[in-house]
Amino acid sequence: MANESTVNIAVRPLVEYVFRNGSLESGFRSAVSLTEGTKAHQMVQKQYGEGDQKEVYLKAEIPCGDLLFVVDGRCDGLLTGGDGGWTIDEIKSTAGDLAAIGEDTYPVHWAQAKCYAYMYAKANGQREMGIQLTYVQLDTGERKQFRTRAGLDELEAFIHDVVGQYAPYARLLRDHRYERNRSIAELAFPFPGYRTGQRKLAGAVYKTIEEAVGLFAQAPTGIGKTISTTFPALKAMGEGKLNQLYYLTAKTITRTAAENAFALMEAQGLQAWVVTLTAKEKICFSEEVRCNKDDCIYADGYFDRINGAILDILANEKQLTRPVIEAYARKHRVCPFEFSLDLSYAADVTICDYNYVFDPKVSLQRMFAEQKKETALLIDEAHNLVDRAREMYSAELRKSGFLALQRAYKEKNPSVAKAAKAVKALFIELKKLAEGSSFQVDLAAPELLLERVEAFAEAAERELALEPSAAGQTGSPVGLEADARELLLQSYFDALHFGRIGNLYDERFVTYTEVTREDVRIKLFCLDPSHLLQEMGKGFRSSIYFSATLSPMAYYRDMLGAGPDDYTVSLSSPFSRDQLEVVVLPLSTRYQDREQTRGPLVRALQEVTRDRPGNYLFFFPSYAYMNMIYEDFAAVAEEGTELLLQQSGMTEEDREQFLAAFVPNPAPGRTFIAFAVLGGLFSEGIDLVGDRLTGVAIVGVGLPQIGPERNLIRDYFQASGRNGFDYAYVFPGMNKVLQAGGRLIRSETDRGRLALIDDRYLQSHYKRLLPEEWR
Repeated sequence: MANESTVNIAVRPLVEYVFRNGSLESGFRSAVSLTEGTKAHQMVQKQYGEGDQKEVYLKAEIPCGDLLFVVDGRCDGLLTGGDGGWTIDEIKSTAGDLAAIGEDTYPVHWAQAKCYAYMYAKANGQREMGIQLTYVQLDTGERKQFRTRAGLDELEAFIHDVVGQYAPYARLLRDHRYERNRSIAELAFPFPGYRTGQRKLAGAVYKTIEEAVGLFAQAPTGIGKTISTTFPALKAMGEGKLNQLYYLTAKTITRTAAENAFALMEAQGLQAWVVTLTAKEKICFSEEVRCNKDDCIYADGYFDRINGAILDILANEKQLTRPVIEAYARKHRVCPFEFSLDLSYAADVTICDYNYVFDPKVSLQRMFAEQKKETALLIDEAHNLVDRAREMYSAELRKSGFLALQRAYKEKNPSVAKAAKAVKALFIELKKLAEGSSFQVDLAAPELLLERVEAFAEAAERELALEPSAAGQTGSPVGLEADARELLLQSYFDALHFGRIGNLYDERFVTYTEVTREDVRIKLFCLDPSHLLQEMGKGFRSSIYFSATLSPMAYYRDMLGAGPDDYTVSLSSPFSRDQLEVVVLPLSTRYQDREQTRGPLVRALQEVTRDRPGNYLFFFPSYAYMNMIYEDFAAVAEEGTELLLQQSGMTEEDREQFLAAFVPNPAPGRTFIAFAVLGGLFSEGIDLVGDRLTGVAIVGVGLPQIGPERNLIRDYFQASGRNGFDYAYVFPGMNKVLQAGGRLIRSETDRGRLALIDDRYLQSHYKRLLPEEWR
C-alpha cells in the first residue's frame, strides 16, 4: 500500500467535486472570459476600505483518517469590520439576470467562501468569521450580496465534512498511482526484441521527457512508432517525471493502434487508466444531440450521479475505451461524452484528437497548470497538424446567418435583432467595396466588425441565458422557436470563436472577403500556425511530434513551432530494399494535360498489374480525375478484374466495407483494384498486411488544388524569405504521396510494387523529397 498520504488540492476543485449537482445545460455555457471575470473582481476590490485586503493566499492542513489534506487558495477579499472581526468576500461575475440568483442558488460558492473563512480563522486565532458572496452583473456592474457569520467550530466541522466526502476519490487515486508506478517499474518491453530503429526512437523519447524539451521524429513505417513512444513515456511516468500522458491523433484508426498498444502492455502487467475521448456526435446516445434535462435523460441530473459513476468505473476498469464508457454511462445514466471528459482528468493516459489540446474552441480548459507541468504530449501523424492547426486558428462568418437572425428575433428580442442587423450591415458594405470582385484581401483585422460581433455575442448571451420557455415572445410554433434558438446558439459560438481569433490576429493572418450572388463570407485566415501551436503547447513538460513522413524535417520544425532546444531524429526504414519494387512512369498529369494523357495513363495502370495478379490501390489527386480514369479503365479492363471506387462522404461503416474487399490469400489470377483519392480515407493510417495489398500506383505529385487560400500561403512565405510554392504546394503534396506509398510495405515479409506516375518524379526538386529506399 502507498506510504504517501498527503493530498495537495486547491479549494476550488475540492468544493466543485463535492458540491456539483444538477443537470447538463442545453449546450450553452456563459462565455465570460478570464479577462472579463478579472475586471469584475477588480471593480469590486477597488471599493474596498483602507484595512481591507484582496487576493489573500490561505493554506490549511486537514487530517482525514490516513490522509492529510493540504488545502490552499486565494480568497478574493478579506474585509475588516468595525468590531475588529474579519469577513471573507467571494466575488462571482455573471452575464445573466441577478434576480435569478437567490441566497441558496449556488451552494458551491458558499462552500468555497467557508473554506477560506476556516483557513483564515484557524491561522489567525479568530473564533468567528463573516462570510459574504458578491455577485456582479457584467453588463451593468450591478451587484447583489449575501452575508452570514459562522464560528470556528462550525467552519471546522464543515471543512472536515468536505474533505471526508472527497477522501474516497483521493484514496482511489493514491492507491492507483502506487500500483501504477510499481507495475511500470516491472514492465518489460512487450515484444521479444527491438526492431531496427525502435530502441533509438524509444531512447530519444525518454531523453526528451527527462530533459523537458521537445522532439521531432521521423520514423518510417514498420518501426513500430506507437509502442516506441508510449513505452518510454510510461517508464518516465513510473519514475515520477510525468503524471499524465496525452496521445493525440487525427484519425480513428491511429487511436485504435494506441488502444491496442496499451492493452498489450496491460496484458504484460501494466496498471494504468487509459481513456479514449470520442466526439460528442459519435458517442451521444440520442439521435439528435440536445444536451439538456428536458430532451435527454443522461443530461438530467448528470452532476448528481457523476461522482459515483467515476468511482465505479475507475475501481473496476483500466482500459476506458468507448464501449466501456458507454456501458458505465448507461448504468449510471450519465452523458457518455461529458463522462469521458471527467475521466480524462483522473486518467494516466488520454487518447484523443488534436483539438482537445490545440484548438481554442474545444481544448481541455479544465486542466490545471500544475497538471500540465507533469504531462507529456505524444502527437502521432504530426504532419496532419499543420493544416489542422490552420483550421483551428481561422474563423469565418457569413451574412446569411445574421440576416436570418435579424428576421427571427425582430419581435422576439429586438436587442438581438438589432445586434445581428449591425453585423449584417457591415457585410453589405464589404460587398459594395468589392466592386464586383469576388475575392478581396486585407492584411489588417476587421476592427469594426469585431466590435459589432462582440456586441452581438453579448446580446445573444443574455437571450440564451434565459430558459427556453422564457426566451423571446410566445405565439410562434414551437418548432420555429427551437430552430431560431438553435441558430442563435450556433451563431453565438461562431461569434465567440471569431472574436477569439480576432484577439490572436497578427502579421501571420490575413482577412479575406468572398462575395457570391447568394452570400458574403469573411474569414480571418491563419497563414502560419507555428506560433500559436507553440503557445498552446506551453506549460507541458514535453511534446513529441512523430510521423513516418515528417519530411523535409526543416519544414515541419518550422511549421509546428520547434524551439531551439528541441531534438530531431530521423530513422531509416527497417525493411530491405528488395522488398519494394519502385517504377517511375513519366507521364504529365498536370491539369492542362490530363485530357490528352488519359489514354496513356490507362495503359500505364494496366501495365502495373499485368504480370502480377493481386490487390492494388490506385491513388489520384482529385475525385474528378479519379472518376474520369476509372470510367476509361473499366471500359478496357480484362475479364475477371474487379474494380472498386471510393465515394465522397463515406461513413466509418462504408470505410470498413471498402477495406474488407482487400481479401487475404486472393484466388490465383484474381486482380482487384481500388481507386482512391490522395490525402483521403485510404491514403494513410490503414494496414493491409501481406498479400492483402500487392501494389500501389500514385498518379501525380499530390499538389493541393490551386486556389486563393493556397496562393495566400504561398505569397506569405515567399515574402518571408522562404520558398512559398514549396510551403503551400510541394511539401504538403509530396507528404500525401509518401503516406500513400507507405501503405504497401507494412511488415518484414511484405513485398510489393510501387508505381509513381508523373514526369516530375524525375526532376531533382521532387526526387530529393522521396525516401532513400524509393530512389
